[in-house]
Amino acid sequence: MIRLGDVRVHVLSDGGFALDGGAMFGVVPRVLWEKTDPPDERNRVTLGLNVALVETAGKRILVDAGIGDKWTEKERGTYRIDRSTTLLDGLARLGVRPEDVDVVVNTHLHFDHAGGNTRLEGGKAVPTFPRARYVVQMGEWEDATHPNERNRASYLEANFVPLAENRQLEPVQGAVEVAPGVRVVPVGGHTAYHQMVVIEGGGQTVVVPTDLLPTTSHLPLPWITGYDLFPVGTLEAKRRLLKQAAEMGWLMLFYHDPRRPLGRVREEKGRYVFDEVST
Repeated sequence: MIRLGDVRVHVLSDGGFALDGGAMFGVVPRVLWEKTDPPDERNRVTLGLNVALVETAGKRILVDAGIGDKWTEKERGTYRIDRSTTLLDGLARLGVRPEDVDVVVNTHLHFDHAGGNTRLEGGKAVPTFPRARYVVQMGEWEDATHPNERNRASYLEANFVPLAENRQLEPVQGAVEVAPGVRVVPVGGHTAYHQMVVIEGGGQTVVVPTDLLPTTSHLPLPWITGYDLFPVGTLEAKRRLLKQAAEMGWLMLFYHDPRRPLGRVREEKGRYVFDEVST
């Protein structure tokens, strides 16, 4: 747990999964990325699902909701989904029930970030967090509900349509404070309306960039996933964020890093270096 004055941040895990290494590292040759992220026999690399729980001013906010449990056995095998730890188990260990969550921020609505938004009840997908406001950029909602051939596989309606049906969806536009000390900031790149989360308190800052910087392996500026719809946008947003984070000493939570989710970055001889911080 991290204390930022009166704000507390817990790092929880919703297990893990695996995606094709070539897709995760885009134009970077395998001979480079396999040194830090060795692939399995099907060329898949291991990814984490690190969810932040923020407690501030009597409110509980989740930054994304993990991959969830609405998967067939075939899909579990395809994505090598690991449910040995889950977000709900982590919340329970802290004494937090699903109905105690006030806000779920979806940085975007891809299945590995929004899968835990809903759960199956009697064969129907219903909101996992029955009292929560689910905050997403309006443009991301429009793209998710009107997908094209390029992004359709990443957007699964069962993960987000029930939120609107239950009147729990809160679409926003631009940078917005969703709770005291917790802001969403659009960054684009990965999707047109992808947003990161900035958490501030006690003169300190934690940034959750999610798929702008999925893992610490993606710190080099050109290491951008093949999933990014606007890679040049990702490049410029990474450049700005890493410069500011290094200068200001911000903590960063890497949503998909399976080994070192939390730490600070610093510039050293023209490159960014990661220093892990334990919770």
